[in-house]
Amino acid sequence: MNKDILKKGFSNLCTAKAMAELYEANFKQVSKYVHATSRGHEAIQTALGMQLLPQDYAFPYYRDDAMLLSFGLQPYDLMLQLLAKKDDPFSGGRTYYSHPSLKDDDKPKIPHQSSATGMQAIPATGVAMGMQYKELQGIKDEAAKLSPRAESRGLKPITVCSLGDASVTEGEIAEAFQMAALKQMPILYLVQDNGWDISANAAETRAQNAFEYAQGFHGLEAISIDGANFMESYEAIEKVIATIRKERRPFLVHAKVPLLNHHTSGVRMEWYRDDLEEARSRDPYPVLKQQLLDNGFSSEDIQNIENSAKVKVQSDFEKALKAEDPKPEDLFTNDFVPTPITEEKGVRAPEGADKVVMVDCALFAVEELMKKHKECLLYGQDVGGRLGGVFREAATLAQKFGDDRVFNTPIQEAFIVGSTVGMSAVGLKPIVEVQFADYIWPGLNQLFTEVSRSCYLSNGKWPVSMILRVPIGAYGSGGPYHSSSVESVITNIRGIKIAYPSNGADLKGLMKAAYYDPNPVVILEHKGLYWSKVLGTLTATSVEPSEDYILPFGKAWVLQEIWKQDNVETLTIVTYGMGVHWAYNASGELNMRDQIEIIDLRTLYPLDEDTIMTSVKKTGKCLVVTEEPSNNSFARALAGKIQEECFKYLDAPVMTIGSENMPAIPLNSTLEQTMIPSTEKVKAKIEALINY
Repeated sequence: MNKDILKKGFSNLCTAKAMAELYEANFKQVSKYVHATSRGHEAIQTALGMQLLPQDYAFPYYRDDAMLLSFGLQPYDLMLQLLAKKDDPFSGGRTYYSHPSLKDDDKPKIPHQSSATGMQAIPATGVAMGMQYKELQGIKDEAAKLSPRAESRGLKPITVCSLGDASVTEGEIAEAFQMAALKQMPILYLVQDNGWDISANAAETRAQNAFEYAQGFHGLEAISIDGANFMESYEAIEKVIATIRKERRPFLVHAKVPLLNHHTSGVRMEWYRDDLEEARSRDPYPVLKQQLLDNGFSSEDIQNIENSAKVKVQSDFEKALKAEDPKPEDLFTNDFVPTPITEEKGVRAPEGADKVVMVDCALFAVEELMKKHKECLLYGQDVGGRLGGVFREAATLAQKFGDDRVFNTPIQEAFIVGSTVGMSAVGLKPIVEVQFADYIWPGLNQLFTEVSRSCYLSNGKWPVSMILRVPIGAYGSGGPYHSSSVESVITNIRGIKIAYPSNGADLKGLMKAAYYDPNPVVILEHKGLYWSKVLGTLTATSVEPSEDYILPFGKAWVLQEIWKQDNVETLTIVTYGMGVHWAYNASGELNMRDQIEIIDLRTLYPLDEDTIMTSVKKTGKCLVVTEEPSNNSFARALAGKIQEECFKYLDAPVMTIGSENMPAIPLNSTLEQTMIPSTEKVKAKIEALINY
């Protein structure tokens, strides 16, 4: 092997080993925050990291500090994160050691990921899917062309996802492997198998290792190697990477390694390990040391490399200890990237334009975006050319833009949601769908852990620009698995924006705003309003706005405005979605349009609190209308906020009305109508509150 490669590899291993030893020697200083080290895994990590290029994307896991060093990061960089310092280059002191996010021009790109016990496989596969899409669409990869390393220019990028073997039992791994194999994506899954979860070993928890598991995914080629042998690892990885760059297909490398340090600083190996002697017999350090001797290095050369690594590590540690901690005000930065969409623009109701149903307003918005932006694509279950969505919300799009831009996915809500992290990272704008709100639950792990936190925990480097469309709500005997409202769960995920429009014009304007917003957006679309088939919802149809119409988030609509009259009882109704139609119809049937102000929230986050509070202070009474069961709901929380802000202006308690507090919406139409609100039920609540 080339002596420069051996020297660089040994130096990297010695640096990682010295860091682990220093952390152990200074345990009391460094154990305030939990960390794990690569001790025992250094050879395979170094062998891989040395061969990645600046245009490549990597998803290291929490034990990969040797890999990070081989990318060109310094011990000082990692120690700033170890000690949660302000200048931690990954997260500004927000997340654990070896949880990197990096966007340096001269290094592989590392989008944010969570603690990486399997979940990172989906965002990583999303990057590979994005790379493939850009190649199919002829969208140039600027990173490869502009790489500062001359030898990397023109080479196609790859994605690397690093995993511990225990995480391969996760269901989300299967979703990632399935899609990578199905679509033949340019990704390398490196599985580092040390035989342990935390205290449970492989015999207790795994029916097969990752190499054996991969055999079930046709099209995912796998090899198994000794990951503690640097030369074997380097040569095997070299062949795999060359194949992926050329043939654009997925590989899995199963690397057997020993774990020579604690699971983490908080879970000590001596508490439960009964295999430490055997593990130490497979230490990669003496193996690589002997490989240097066999290739002409002297003992003095080797000692100099080791000493240099130890001096560097000690020096960087002393420097990191003195580094500044974050200030309290640093907590409040980078939850979102500022959006350029702050004002309503374009023509909402063009003269001579036809009225269209709500579902078509969204369809036309997506079509206009796809015509204008090659980076825009749409995927989800059944949205492809054969059906165009179960609500026809994607009808004709696959025929117009091709199967590479509008395509079906398997039944994989986690992949649909989480892949957007990777697609966004390579500069694309995915619009994705889950078929019904009831099916969003498998995707919540990705939405909460990966999508919503990426911007904040990467300190602003990796916002996720995506749109997630969610048909929601009850009508027409959809039954318990096609009728749920889930906004209270979604609004409790910080770091995402949420729209819930009541009409087609708003849906089109908000869809455009969501596209140009660099942050993640969830659009809840009431399926009972899509076609205005529910009695009393014809007002959900709209004159289709112009192509340039954009409606910013956080701007509520006072669709029924009144003047305060001292001798008349007045009321504010705050609502959204289907509730807007119940409220509007109820106020009309009661002949109280001049007494009731109706606020259509349009977006649940950001929330237009100014409009709400101004109205309630004027009218003195407030009713919050929702379709969700009201106990522990978004609506009940909003009512509490209104009561807190407007208490001295109120003439009655702030009230809510929602569905009955039952576990599910029944299939039978009589039971369904008994369960959910209606115009009649809202009328009764209005009368009770007006007469309070």
